[in-house]
Parts: sequence; C-alpha cells; structure tokens
Amino acid sequence: MNQYAQLRLHLSANPKTWLITGVAGFIGCNLLEILLKLDQPVVGLDNFATGHRQNLEQIQQAVTPAQWARFNFIEGDIRQPDACRAACVGVDYVLHQAALGSVPRSLEDPIATNAANIDGFLNMLVAARDAQVLRFVYAASSSTYGDHPGLPKVEDVIGKPLSPYAVTKLVNEQYAEVFARAYGFKTIGLRYFNIFGAHQDPNGAYAAVVPKWAAAMIANEPVWINGDGETSRDFCYIANAVQANLLAATAEHPDAANQVYNVAVGERTSLNELFESIRATLAPRFPHLQDFAPSYRDFRAGDVRHSLADISKARNLLGYAPSHRIQDGLAEAMDWYVSDLTMR
Repeated sequence: MNQYAQLRLHLSANPKTWLITGVAGFIGCNLLEILLKLDQPVVGLDNFATGHRQNLEQIQQAVTPAQWARFNFIEGDIRQPDACRAACVGVDYVLHQAALGSVPRSLEDPIATNAANIDGFLNMLVAARDAQVLRFVYAASSSTYGDHPGLPKVEDVIGKPLSPYAVTKLVNEQYAEVFARAYGFKTIGLRYFNIFGAHQDPNGAYAAVVPKWAAAMIANEPVWINGDGETSRDFCYIANAVQANLLAATAEHPDAANQVYNVAVGERTSLNELFESIRATLAPRFPHLQDFAPSYRDFRAGDVRHSLADISKARNLLGYAPSHRIQDGLAEAMDWYVSDLTMR
C-alpha cells in the first residue's frame, strides 16, 4: 500500500477540517469530491469569477447526503480580508486554489490578475496564519520557470517570468517563504504542470487545451495548434494533483514544509501527439474524427517552448506517486467530457 492509500485510510478514521478556496473551480471541486468521500468536514470559498455552481451541483450528486452535509459553502472573494478570515475559522488545513489563471488573460488584464493572485493570496496567508491552521497548501505554477531552458525542470532553478501571471505565481512563493521565516507559518507550494480532467471548462477564450480540443472535435469544429505542434508539455491528470494536495497538507517528513514541489508525471508530450491521442480516444464514438486534422497558426505570446518536470522531490519528501500517466488520464477524462458535453 503506497503512502497516499495509507493517508486516505488514516483520514477516514481521523477526520480533519479543510478549507478549499476556489472550490467551485476545476481543481477545487475535484478536491472537494475526494475529501467528502473520505468523510472530511470541508469549508469552501468561491466568488464564481471562474468557478461554476454546476460543479458544486455535480459533486453533490456524486457523494451521499451525509457526506454533502459536511460541506459548508461561503460565497466570498479572496480580495476581501473579512471573507478570508471567516473561511479560516476552525480549519486545520487550507488548500488555496483560488486564482485568475491563464497566461493570455494576464497579458490582457494584468491588474485583475495581480489583485486576485497577489492581493488575494496575501489576504489568505494572513487569515490562515491568524487562525493558526496547521498548513497552508497553495497552487503554484510551472510558469514560474519562465525562460530557463533547462529540462527537466527542477524546483530550485528558475528563469525570468514571461507573463504577468508568472510574476504573480513567483510572488506567491516569495510571500510563502517570508511567512515561514518571519512567523514560523508552514506552507507548501505545488507547481502544477498542465492539469486536466473532469469539471474542466471547455468554453471561453482561456479554456485549457485538453477540454477545448475535445469539445471542438466532438462538435466537428476546427482545432487550432499554436506554432508547429512540437511545443511540448508535461500533462498531468487531476487525480495526481488531488493526491499531491492531500499529501502536502499532511506530510510528516521533517523537511517537507516550506517548500515548493513540481506536480506532474515526468513525461513530455508534444501538442501534435496530444492532438492524436485525443482524436484516437474519441474516434470510436465519433466517426467524423477518423480523418480529422488540426489547423496551425502563429505561436502564442508568453508561452514557453518545452516543459518537463522532475518529480523526484515530491516523491522523496511527500510520498507522491502519480497514479495516472497521460493516456490513463485521457481515457477517464474523455468519458467525462463526452457525458458533460452531450448533456449541455
């Protein structure tokens, strides 16, 4: 039995109280589902800027009435200190997912990105510190590696940021480190690498590539690839990200806290390969995809060419062991995307 399986058994027998910010978002609602299924009391905070009430409704359907009764939802904004303080009352662990994501969005509106990702982050740090939570786990980002060309990406070697979004995520890490030094407050940052899976919104200008392409293929609409398609990413299924959050919150290794960790699989997939994997997964259900081909356009500003994570630090200090490689994750994700899109 691996460390994550042991943790799940332990939590079921010894529940803690968790706060998930951004609980109606993609990663937040997946965390909510797993924690409720482990019979944990959960507080959720969201202002629905990018999250969806439908996500919470779907989680309610996925758990028992008794499990859902353990969930206390607060509609509020992390940019408001009072909302952050109210959400932290009586909480053991904070899983801070709330943010304005997307490199393109940050290039178009850096002020809004800064307000949510830096001001909101600091509000949550202060509230969690004052509430004496045991640990503050936050969504960091692989964008922090910036223009550093080295592969694989190792946590202590970064370059210069390439977007306002990347700046905000770097500042998060710096604030967390300062709070550890100045106040003895325990934090862990998780640098997510291209997370995908159920409850990920396929719509909108800033939709992530996997759900966006899946939706376009199902609808027989063009799939656009930025550049030549050889840009590569370390795509990581949502179950791996959920595992990393729970392990980070509860890690007992003496060196685990006040660190940042890559959350990925440690495998590189080009956009051309991703396209073909999604097409091949969907083709048996959608015959029009048998000869479906992508369209190409210019590279996108602010994007790095290649990304690949070294996950040895998370393995060694957190006990992180990815349960899904990209093909495993795509197989599960496509089932959800097809079901969700056909119900719209």
